[in-house]
Amino acid sequence: MFDIGFIELVIVAVVGLLVIGPERLPGAIRTGSAWLARIKRGFTDIKREVEQELHNDAVMQELKKTQQQLSDEAANINADVQRANHDLNPLGSEKPTDKAE
Repeated sequence: MFDIGFIELVIVAVVGLLVIGPERLPGAIRTGSAWLARIKRGFTDIKREVEQELHNDAVMQELKKTQQQLSDEAANINADVQRANHDLNPLGSEKPTDKAE
């Protein structure tokens, strides 16, 4: 995460020991660790939410694409049915008579 070597850690520990004091240093380290964990957890939650939104966006785009394909297919089927109806009834105005009457 950070490019910190051993020497830098020792310097930070010595400065912390001098500034904070040996009595309060363990509590300060615990507090710092707790804050760091909260920040890390917050970034993880934000990352998860962004990934979920991106996934939802991809799913919505796929659904719109599928809806368009289905609409196109329905229009093609409707045109085929109209053509077949016209071929069966070439005059268009006459209805087929029911010979069972």
